[in-house]
Amino acid sequence: MSFASILSADAIEKAVKDCQAPDSFCYKKFFQMCGLSSKTPEEINQVFRILDEDNSGYIEESELKYFLQWFIKDARTLTEAETKTFISAADDDSDGRIGAEEFQAMVLS
Repeated sequence: MSFASILSADAIEKAVKDCQAPDSFCYKKFFQMCGLSSKTPEEINQVFRILDEDNSGYIEESELKYFLQWFIKDARTLTEAETKTFISAADDDSDGRIGAEEFQAMVLS
């Protein structure tokens, strides 16, 4: 499974380019630009499963740091501040990681 089957390659490229500068990543804007926020809950869950590299059922900080690189291989890594902001925006149960339901709620918010 890949993002190409869910999202447009052009939209992904534009979204990643928009946040090339360190500390410019905004998850809401990124989700809108790449088209993820307009996808079905099942499609969002498919994206979640791709991002959950270790198949733990959660996206941890170590996986989230490389979030943009899942979309485009040579994209930058998220800064520590961006990663922490991203996690805290979705981590409703304060366990330090993002579950599938939390991810879906964040994408659709």
